[in-house]
Amino acid sequence: MENKLLEIKDLEIKFHTDDGVVHALNGLDLSLDAGETLGLVGETGAGKTTTALAIMGLIDCPPGRFHAGEINYKDQNLLKVTEEQGLVKITEDEYRAIRGKEISMIFQDPMTALNPVMTVVDQIAEVIENHQNISAKEAEERAIEMLKIVRIPAERANEYPHQFSGGMKQRVVIAIALACNPNLLIADEPTTALDVTIQAQVLEMMKDLRREFNTSMIMITHDFGIVAEICDKVAIMYAGGIIESGTLKDIFKSARHPYTIGLFEAIPNLEKETEFLYQIDGLMPDPMELPQGCPFAPRCAYAEELCHEQKPEKINLPGEAHFVRCHIYNGTLKTKEVRRDGISQ
Repeated sequence: MENKLLEIKDLEIKFHTDDGVVHALNGLDLSLDAGETLGLVGETGAGKTTTALAIMGLIDCPPGRFHAGEINYKDQNLLKVTEEQGLVKITEDEYRAIRGKEISMIFQDPMTALNPVMTVVDQIAEVIENHQNISAKEAEERAIEMLKIVRIPAERANEYPHQFSGGMKQRVVIAIALACNPNLLIADEPTTALDVTIQAQVLEMMKDLRREFNTSMIMITHDFGIVAEICDKVAIMYAGGIIESGTLKDIFKSARHPYTIGLFEAIPNLEKETEFLYQIDGLMPDPMELPQGCPFAPRCAYAEELCHEQKPEKINLPGEAHFVRCHIYNGTLKTKEVRRDGISQ
């Protein structure tokens, strides 16, 4: 526990809207040690960004509401219980002392993450001034140094976001996120809007900066290539919960959940000649109408009656921290095990 930087336990968040209740996060469990990088992988709508916003304290309440769970950062629980509202985040002032300084986030679209009427140096300096007891001039000097670190020439410091390419905007966003040397960096699909060449440059730069600043990171993505390149641990997310988690080797070499295996099978293989790519049948369930049992059961080829009636518990597998939520592994189903090469009876 001494090395544990972030631990989320049984987190449950719902959005109460006029159309109904959206079950965004449903008993989410997640942990990250100091210096580690965790890849959070899942389809669109799985709850990845909601998880990031919950950690950052940026869930709008209302319509969002914390119904259960804990978000422990170091020795502090970022949620508390009040008589009036039940479970809520800590005060906004308390969060502002953490957000940007201790925990930072790279948002998904660099095109909209920057203020169009402020120079890039002013946007970086603003973060530094808010969290460090230094003068405006010192903050600006530090901001220029951050631009150099992310490989943007100092001569461009007083330019505006519209004068930068997509890749350079993303570098500015990264500079803002790292300006106060945070302990935890959350990157929400940071390369989605970039072309392949720029993606590679940004990822290489993020790896260099992680080594230089010893920053822990949560990399939110749906790209296993990025996960393999930059992550130490992997958590597979589905319908607002983690269905399998482990080290990079655990997930890439010994994946056990049918959904995780389906994701790997859907990746094109240059050594196999196939007419059609594999796809997982069906769609992710509507978060307003989640299944009674396992959320993946309607799409699972191995599902039995129990799967549709009862949610699976967390099952620990061989490995340092490998776990899966699947009835197959608690010995109650006929199928004993699912592997990448088929079913083991």
